[in-house]
Amino acid sequence: MPRPAPDLARARRTVLDLLAIPGVSGDEKAVAERIVSTLRTAGCPAGAIAFDKAHTKTPLKGNCGNLIVKLPGTLKGPRRLLMAHMDTVPVCRGAKPVVKGRFIESSDPATGLGGDDRAGVGVVLTTALEILRQKLPHPPLTFLFAIQEEVGLYGARFVKAADLGRPKLAFNFDGGAVEKLTVGATGGERMEIVIEGIPSHAGVAPEKGVSAIAIASLAIASLVEDGWHGLVEKGRKRGTSNVGVIRAGEATNVVAERATLRAEARGHDAAFRGRIVKAIEKAFAAAAKRVKSSDGRTGTVSIAGRVDYEAFRLADDEPCVAAAREAVRMIGLEPRPDISNGGLDANWMAANGIPTVTLGCGQMNIHTTDEQLDLNAYENACRAALLLATSEA
Repeated sequence: MPRPAPDLARARRTVLDLLAIPGVSGDEKAVAERIVSTLRTAGCPAGAIAFDKAHTKTPLKGNCGNLIVKLPGTLKGPRRLLMAHMDTVPVCRGAKPVVKGRFIESSDPATGLGGDDRAGVGVVLTTALEILRQKLPHPPLTFLFAIQEEVGLYGARFVKAADLGRPKLAFNFDGGAVEKLTVGATGGERMEIVIEGIPSHAGVAPEKGVSAIAIASLAIASLVEDGWHGLVEKGRKRGTSNVGVIRAGEATNVVAERATLRAEARGHDAAFRGRIVKAIEKAFAAAAKRVKSSDGRTGTVSIAGRVDYEAFRLADDEPCVAAAREAVRMIGLEPRPDISNGGLDANWMAANGIPTVTLGCGQMNIHTTDEQLDLNAYENACRAALLLATSEA
């Protein structure tokens, strides 16, 4: 039996159409509606298409939930899931996609393209369309078009395995070349740090105040000096941390009474990541004790933290990894396992009991105005995805 192959010219038209639709995090409804209308035109039953209520649980108010499409199998086998996220970052709003040679970019130099992750959406949608149009045999399938990945992986975080049909093999399309199989990713924690100082006139009586900015500066300096900021390496343990946002002060003639900071810690080892968080907490607490007013008063520090996503690592013999390796080899490429130092929807899919391998689909220079989509890689991803969706093994 010949291997199924996608119509690559139509796949390219599909992704060009998707790239032109605005849809930053929380505003994915227009993208979802286009996906639904395209599927319905191709003959997808209305009853196979549903939205969940994930957007009602997210910190960012959204206008639609995850889009879930479930097809019963015509072949026996475990249910397979193909997924991608619909949202883009704000720099991609207003993108005007054009083809230049074997690349797609935005003709507006002030915008990004949005290939992250409309390229993944294009791959997953193309796969569903080819199965419907060609009436290809396939095992039970679920297609997930997730929301709000860019702001916290929220679509994958709040989707329910039962709504997906509890798939046994799952494939996420997001980033790089298709032969790069991301089988693990770091975990991440975020911290909101609030420093309360004591205001005073900076010219008349600075000694009566306690500067929140000074406390923040001492804490950050301590973290840098002690090796707990940036790339963190302690013995054989490795992670990262960053104080990325500082808001403080109102005027130069007032000792700053308040500072708010946002920081993060990442690591593949949850216990070591916890040590990084403790080091940050300790540095700020110590700094608060060091800055005193003339009458001995000090400021205070409060830190609220949360786990954004937990680390995961798939075994080499995990069925989804084995299937992805085989599909990549079938299109003439050599699979290359990869571990990510950023979070993926696959982090939360794993936490939800659905082991998920991530394959690339051609995005380059994401989140910048120099973003491009490599059409060779995108087309390879479309080929691999159709093999993954129609395999009996």
